[in-house]
Amino acid sequence: MVKEDGNNNFVGSVVTNKCSRHCLGLLTFHSRATGDRIHLSPDGLQAERIGDTFRDGLVFTSRPVRVQERVHVRVQKEELFKWQGAMRIGFTSVPPSDRSLPLPRMAIPNLTQKPGHWAAPVPEPQCSAGSELVFWVSAGGNIYVECGNTRNKLLPGVDLSQPLWAMIDIYGQTRSIFLLGSEMKRLFYRRKSCTVPVPELPISPNDSCHLNANASTSRYGDECISNLEMDMSADETCVVCMQRTVESALPCGHKCLCYQCTSRVLLQFGTCPLCREDIRSLLIEWRGVSG
Repeated sequence: MVKEDGNNNFVGSVVTNKCSRHCLGLLTFHSRATGDRIHLSPDGLQAERIGDTFRDGLVFTSRPVRVQERVHVRVQKEELFKWQGAMRIGFTSVPPSDRSLPLPRMAIPNLTQKPGHWAAPVPEPQCSAGSELVFWVSAGGNIYVECGNTRNKLLPGVDLSQPLWAMIDIYGQTRSIFLLGSEMKRLFYRRKSCTVPVPELPISPNDSCHLNANASTSRYGDECISNLEMDMSADETCVVCMQRTVESALPCGHKCLCYQCTSRVLLQFGTCPLCREDIRSLLIEWRGVSG
């Protein structure tokens, strides 16, 4: 049984990566419960149906999603004029880890005719390559999808009494999708899912990012804060070397380091230069869950 505690964290049989109380947890595609024709990227964010077929493209989220948690997906590739229909989206109360392989070939009707599954087709005009879709289940048990300024109610009657995993059938004209993350809107703020942590990189002796190996964590933090006061964009420039472009996402969700500085920060300090979160322990925890 999976429940939520007072901070809206899942407890019980599901382990999630949390970087703050406003974080919804790491969200990727489930690594094992995939259709026979699905190829996942190493970070679990991109799913592509391979081969000459329109089916066998089922994927599920790695953790349950909350009511009103909006899942963002981008269509990467499509196959026009070859197949009819496009991706299907929905929710299920059956945990992906409990499913036997091979998975059913299609969400509709193979899964929807079974208890605990709700799915509907996404309108084809919303599934062109480059389109970004948002879908969620409402407090009233309705499945909605939004693309641009268009919102569609796809299906009513979802049972909200149990945890729900999002499921997507990469069907027909839809060939590949990318999971952008999720968010929940609150009155004064938004909660968002974690980005996928990057692995440690080897330290190059020729690296131009020079840090004092004997510097304390607190001193390092002070240096980073002063660097951010410089007239440079923290969204584009590494906050450590202040030279290279940001290329890494830390387990706490901050994107503030280039690849060259990421491993040095992890090895020498172990904390995010922006929020001081212990990113070293979070990275180990995430690796344990993903492994």
